[in-house]
Amino acid sequence: MANAGKIKSREELVEIIKAHRASGRRVVLANGCFDLLHGGHISYLENSKAAGDILVVAVNSDASIKKLKGGKRPIYSQEERLKILEAIEYIDYVVIFDEPSVDALLRELRPDVHSKGTDYTRDKVPERQTAIELGIETYIAGAPKENATRDIIQLILSRYKGDG
Repeated sequence: MANAGKIKSREELVEIIKAHRASGRRVVLANGCFDLLHGGHISYLENSKAAGDILVVAVNSDASIKKLKGGKRPIYSQEERLKILEAIEYIDYVVIFDEPSVDALLRELRPDVHSKGTDYTRDKVPERQTAIELGIETYIAGAPKENATRDIIQLILSRYKGDG
């Protein structure tokens, strides 16, 4: 994976985020699979950006999605998902992660804010204890969850079943 543009390695982001924080910028980390980008994702990401100055989006790797969602996912490869997110103007950086949660990424990057979607409450965020330990604010972002990629896939399958 080339590290041009917004797509960065974890190692690169450690230094980039240190520099942003040293200059007084507030760094927000949002994360997810972003397999089929939809309005719920956009609401989550826009609202996450509003919580700070710099938005870093951590994207589940193909291998981690297979573990989380099953062998038929992801629909789009991690390279495609990174490129799609890179094209969104208000996202500053994108990075891939392979673990089941972003605990390790929170420890490495030390953002000011960890943003999660409205399918979570602050107390139910899987990385909550790590965030508390590191002094990272947990922020719930976006409109109430009405879309899920699995529901979109089911809708497509039901509408086009038998259509060649």
